[in-house]
Amino acid sequence: MTTLILDGKKIASETEAELTKRVNTLVEKNGGIKPILATILVGEDPASETYVKMKGNACRRIGMDSKLIKLSDKTTTEELMAVIQDLNDDGNVHGILLQHPVPSQIDERLCFDAIDLRKDVDGVTCLGFGRMSMSEEAYGSATPQGIMRLLEAFGIELQGKNAVVVGRSPILGKPMSMMLLNKNATVTICHSRTQNLPDIVRQADIIVGAVGVPELIKADWIKDGAVVVDAGYHPGGIGDIELDALNGKASAMTPVPGGVGPMTINTLIYQCVDAAEKHFA
Repeated sequence: MTTLILDGKKIASETEAELTKRVNTLVEKNGGIKPILATILVGEDPASETYVKMKGNACRRIGMDSKLIKLSDKTTTEELMAVIQDLNDDGNVHGILLQHPVPSQIDERLCFDAIDLRKDVDGVTCLGFGRMSMSEEAYGSATPQGIMRLLEAFGIELQGKNAVVVGRSPILGKPMSMMLLNKNATVTICHSRTQNLPDIVRQADIIVGAVGVPELIKADWIKDGAVVVDAGYHPGGIGDIELDALNGKASAMTPVPGGVGPMTINTLIYQCVDAAEKHFA
């Protein structure tokens, strides 16, 4: 069996070319005003600083502007909420990203939910999750929405398939499950308390590793012909699934790196462009 490689880097690059044209059209129609993604970074976490830089670079590649608000690691919930409200009220800002994680003294969920739904381009609000789950208009959480776009780009059939999602985080596992369900897959959600995990994974036509544990999901758990999506990334360039042994066994799989990762940032800016288009319509 030849395994189809679900190349997220390729799809993201192709999408950026499309987004550049859309941004240029917006700028021409609106007197040179560019779409803006505002990113809030609280504290000095090196990984978060790297992610924020990558997102800013992605904005600039397609002609958008990126606005970075850096706050002290002593910032309170009330202070962060005030910053979010200012951005909600700023007509020049079309998308808002609160970089996760925030320092422990901050009520992260309260702050996420303070983001205006129209600017929630990272798909982190409870309202956005609820609307997405009910197939109403909302921006999906960026990583699972990126996975859905990747599967669609490669023509992966979801309807009627048994999908197993390993992980139940509010920004990955849970929305991933709802998105698959909305496409008429039959979905099983697994987590740290799941019993007989290997047996459940063996039933999957589509397996999504979203648990955050290096190579927790073993290659011999996965049946021949399954579609394998690995949303993990760990030191040494490995994911949540043992991928090396799946080439020639899986019908399709995402590489690590270069699969899900590029689609996450790409989806964030894709949704920000969409939000800007709606704002200017």
